[in-house]
Amino acid sequence: MMKIRLPQRFAALAYGVIQSAITTAVATTVAAFKGGPAGYAAITYWVSCWMVAWLAMLPIVILVSPLIQKVILRFTQPRF
Repeated sequence: MMKIRLPQRFAALAYGVIQSAITTAVATTVAAFKGGPAGYAAITYWVSCWMVAWLAMLPIVILVSPLIQKVILRFTQPRF
């Protein structure tokens, strides 16, 4: 079986895609099922809410994550 791997230069992008998908999925699940419709309509409502939230958060996460990492590296020390 052939393993498909991304070049390491895409690691930050892959992280941003996965992290934003998980975060928005959790947040929209809580919001949609607390105040949204019931039954099958709840699933379609959640999917539409999640897609909007993910498309909004993805560019933010991808652009801001490297900045956050640089700031954190300035405030931390490497291990010896």
